[in-house]
Order: sequence, then C-alpha cells, then structure tokens
Amino acid sequence: MSTYNINFETGLEDSDGQNEEEKIVEEESKKPSKLRYVADYIFELVKIVVLSLAIIIPVRYFLIQPFYVKGASMEPNFFDHEYLIINEISYRFETPERGDIIVFKYPQDPSQYFIKRVIGLPNETVEIRESKITIYNKDNPNGIALDEKYLEDTVQTFGNKTFALGVDEYFALGDNRTASYDSRSFGAVNKSFIVGKVWVRGWPFDKIKVFETPEYNF
Repeated sequence: MSTYNINFETGLEDSDGQNEEEKIVEEESKKPSKLRYVADYIFELVKIVVLSLAIIIPVRYFLIQPFYVKGASMEPNFFDHEYLIINEISYRFETPERGDIIVFKYPQDPSQYFIKRVIGLPNETVEIRESKITIYNKDNPNGIALDEKYLEDTVQTFGNKTFALGVDEYFALGDNRTASYDSRSFGAVNKSFIVGKVWVRGWPFDKIKVFETPEYNF
C-alpha cells in the first residue's frame, strides 16, 4: 500500500517522499554556480578599474601632474628631490603672472623640464645691471626695479644684459641665481612650452605647502 505525505506548504500530496527529493534537486539547481560568482566578481572589478581610469587619466594628464625637483637652481625655496604637484589647468584660462613658479619644457630640448620663476612678461623689457633687475613696460616706461622678497639679501643676479620680450614670451629665472641655467642663457620661454605652475609641495611631509603668486612693488 502506498503512503502519502501532506505537504502543508503547497497543499499537494507527496507519494513515497519523491516530491521531497525533487524539491531538493530543484532548490540546488537555483543556486548560482561558483563560475557565476567568479564572473560577477570579475565584471565588478573591471567596472571599478574602468571608472577609476576614466577619472584618474584626465586628472593626471590635463589638470594636475606630479614632478620631482632636480638640482639646486631654485634653492633655498625648493630643494633636490622634493615632490611637487603642478596645476596644468590654470593657464588654459589665464596667463602666467610675474612671480609664478612654473614648469616648462626646455626650448632647446622639449624632452627636458625646467622649474623657474616668471620675472618678465610679454612685451616687456628686462634689464639686468649690477645684480639688479629693472622692468620696462607701458606702465613703467622709465623702468622700475624689481623687489624680490622671496630671495635672500645676499643673492646676486649676474649677467649684464637686456632682453626684449615678444608676444607670449616670458623671462624666467631660478631663485638660486648663481647656480641656475635660465633665460639669461637660453632666452625667453614661449607660453606654448609652459606646462603649468607649481601648486603644492607634497613631499617631504614636514614641508607641505600651497604656493601663491607673490606681490611686487608695482
């Protein structure tokens, strides 16, 4: 004689427990396989990587860029192996200002990058005479001496020369005037060579600083 069990969840009768086994098999078949778990994990990982790159790449190549200081041309304000963050977006909307610390491609070899300070602006004349810098422009046709408070009093700017700047040309000097290869040697820097201006010193940690354009006496 066959026996019947009442399944109170479904209201159906099970014959000899066969429905119980079928139910277990059916539930097992509904569980995601390990392969499905792995596939979902890989998909999520790829999605995260793609989204991260979509954010990082534009920031890295169009907004900010890291650079290491190499050499002593900007001492004592910057030292060898310091880590700097360069603002690359500002000069897309505005022009460099006097006193900005810029990173630019060396005009005679664009594969090299220099860090210097903007001294002369487009259409100005920069005169270096007896270690003093005089700027001639439309507001100061008779010239005005440049007061550089970011330099130590003992710093001397060697080289008795006069430089007339054209449109989009900038005169850039290192803060360490006795050990800097700059516009006194290779001439003006065209704006097209300027990568950006120094924004933050990120390393070493005890010297982290955000840099602003200094004020001058004119």
